[in-house]
Amino acid sequence: MKITVIGCGRWGSFIAWYLDKTGHKVTLYGRDGSENMRRFIETRKNDYLTMPESVSFSTDISCAQAADTVVVSISSQSLGMVCSQLSEIGISGKTIVLCMKGIEVSTGRRLSQVAGESLGAENKIAVWLGPGHVQEFIKGVPNCMVIDSDDEEVKSRLVQEFSGELIRFYYGTDLIGNEIGAAAKNVIGIAAGMLDGLGISTLKGALMSRGTREIYRLIEAQGGNGISAYGLCHLGDYEATVFSEHSHNRRFGELFVSGRAYDKLAEGYYTVKPMVELAEEKGVELPICRVVYDILYQQCDPLTGLSGLFTRSLKNEF
Repeated sequence: MKITVIGCGRWGSFIAWYLDKTGHKVTLYGRDGSENMRRFIETRKNDYLTMPESVSFSTDISCAQAADTVVVSISSQSLGMVCSQLSEIGISGKTIVLCMKGIEVSTGRRLSQVAGESLGAENKIAVWLGPGHVQEFIKGVPNCMVIDSDDEEVKSRLVQEFSGELIRFYYGTDLIGNEIGAAAKNVIGIAAGMLDGLGISTLKGALMSRGTREIYRLIEAQGGNGISAYGLCHLGDYEATVFSEHSHNRRFGELFVSGRAYDKLAEGYYTVKPMVELAEEKGVELPICRVVYDILYQQCDPLTGLSGLFTRSLKNEF
């Protein structure tokens, strides 16, 4: 299979490396002027891996025209712009695989909706989601992930073509639930980091249990299957997001409550805003996500906000 990977950051470069390793002909695209792409062109290396000679590099997005499958790994809020660029070069008959986790801030759309509406029915959309960190994959530590799509043939083909020794792929059965769950776990990751920063990490157990429960409600309200919140795309990704030293979202939350800046992308910062708006629109209660939003956007004191979760009215667990 000929594959173009759009996005040469930490995850995109790993995907190019991994798909080459599983036998595909891969081109990695990065913007002209991108520091990451400059390093690959000059040294074939970044901070995590060395790209094999069999992987090609390009700074011209029209390289996607020659691919059978286009894998996109960029910031979630940049997807609309990149889809517009792909639409302009006239791609058709492609499978577009989205490897980001988020919700479009300006519209509240899931990322498959953003891509589908921009690129049209002549291209098929799938998502690649679930737990895993580049630092561990590169060391040979395996994990399980999910591929989902509204097109059963596309889903089946990608699971078969992308599976390898490092990643066991499962067939997703709920595109809505998997996308919302994957996006929401980054918000829970920020909350976990805030607990770490405040020295109350012992509450992570309660955070995971109650966080999964509230995301279950949001998924159902959006028309998905609430049980997806307990799958690989949400609860199954908590170890990598709520506890791992490699988690950008957890680290962002930890530094935020300490008054320190974080220079890496934390998708949960952007995702929490449309999540809260979707919940209000559907009349769904998301207490943890609401507290994270209030801390990040409404200048709520972190300790006061998180402590407030324990002064809510007493109720049954289920």
